[in-house]
Amino acid sequence: MVLEISAPELKAMRDRGESPLVLDVREAWELQLAGIPDVVHVPMSQVPARLTEFPREAPIVVMCHSGGRSMRVAQYLSNQGFTHVVNLAGGISAWSESVDATVPTY
Repeated sequence: MVLEISAPELKAMRDRGESPLVLDVREAWELQLAGIPDVVHVPMSQVPARLTEFPREAPIVVMCHSGGRSMRVAQYLSNQGFTHVVNLAGGISAWSESVDATVPTY
């Protein structure tokens, strides 16, 4: 089972100086429309081929547009032995709604 973190919780972590790897699994065109700083962009379809790029023991927050794709990727990572993976509930849409209204919605 993969846990979820809310957008305000992720912001609070970052504000405290914690720096989980935020893995944005949206497509490149989506990232051009809306994004948050300091994320690693790897489209969902490329994640399996790029597993060695992610730290297995470090905290990872997976995000997408609304939380569906990222939950699937978070479950996949967890099944591959990543131990500290959470899903960003509501994705970039939740970030825009509850943390930073300057991030466009789409």
